[in-house]
Amino acid sequence: MSNAQNEDHIVSFYQKIDKAISNFKAPRTVESGQGAYLTIDGVNKLNLCSSHYLGFPENIRIKAAIKTTVDKYGLATGYRTLAGTQVLHLELEEAIAQFKGTEGALLFSSAYLANAAAIQTIIGKEDIVVSDELNHASIIDAVRLSGVKNKLIYSHADIKSLEEKLKEAVELREVPRSDGENPIILIVTDGVFSMDGDLAPLSDIVRLAKEYGALTMVDDAHGEGVLGKGGRGIVDHFDLVGQVDIEVGSLSKAFSASGGFISGKNSLITFYKMNARQRLFSVSLSLADTAAALEAIKILLESDEPVKKLWENVNYVKDQFASLGFDTGNSQTPIIPVMIGDEDKAKEFSLKLFDENVFAAPIVFPMVGKGKARIRVILSAGHSREDLDLGIKAFEKVGKELGVIN
Repeated sequence: MSNAQNEDHIVSFYQKIDKAISNFKAPRTVESGQGAYLTIDGVNKLNLCSSHYLGFPENIRIKAAIKTTVDKYGLATGYRTLAGTQVLHLELEEAIAQFKGTEGALLFSSAYLANAAAIQTIIGKEDIVVSDELNHASIIDAVRLSGVKNKLIYSHADIKSLEEKLKEAVELREVPRSDGENPIILIVTDGVFSMDGDLAPLSDIVRLAKEYGALTMVDDAHGEGVLGKGGRGIVDHFDLVGQVDIEVGSLSKAFSASGGFISGKNSLITFYKMNARQRLFSVSLSLADTAAALEAIKILLESDEPVKKLWENVNYVKDQFASLGFDTGNSQTPIIPVMIGDEDKAKEFSLKLFDENVFAAPIVFPMVGKGKARIRVILSAGHSREDLDLGIKAFEKVGKELGVIN
């Protein structure tokens, strides 16, 4: 093949890339912290976009903990298996286990990596995964990464559909793996579904898992700090502590840091320590994030006031939206989808809100199905009643202008 032909292949590749990115729009750039308000283009906007449920980005104690930690330890990290395990990492893992009510916990530098490790480390190509159709992209990618051939997808939060898939899985399990062992069946679900704010029917999932001999895994990224006693998560919310095999969590939502974790039985945590490639070949969580998450958990272990304030705000806004005639779907959490339907109208709605100094993003295909576009509102304990009334007033004005409400 000539050099000219080789160059043509490269040119063709970049032409395809240019076509693929032709509709790309860069996200708005935030120029401030992410409290009840944030600054964009020099203007303060009411923040109804961030998943910082407890208002911790501006918490004085957390800021002080970060400063103290950086002054004492600096910024150095490394591989956990070499020189990257600091005493703070161990303290945070112990605190997470205490908070979640599990025997142990293991940190990762992101929740995305935690999901990948949780599945890939224990599931091989001859095992079986049963997954909710609306699970987060990180779960979908983790299943793909495992190479598992038998992927059974059940209808969203549909227990009858799940049981049908489990019956199919049990039949598949009758064929031993090449090592002679029976295949593992793993049921995987989000705890809180981030586009609709609804909950997985976890009690029924655990009941079926026991009946059919399956392991259970829940991604509780949007449940920590929100659900359960003092924000302990969806497993606590359903009074199932100790009955879910694998809990994956995020430190970037309610705890307002970065990172993720797996919590569960000590034996399983040790197995992940020994075998999870996402831990073995990634640097440890930054010490600043570790300190922030540790202080956030300490605050919640001392008092549930931030969680109570969050839910006061959530219930108030949901009631106000309902009285105005907005459709907020089946939300059971601080994630409130204001259903619009038409994608162009959802985008226009968001732009008009922005003109009213309210920042709330449109959620459109492929993040949700076609015809299911919405404005996703996320509230926090950091919002005052005045903040909420400002946002409600803007939604009412724009909703009437665009014919979403009367």
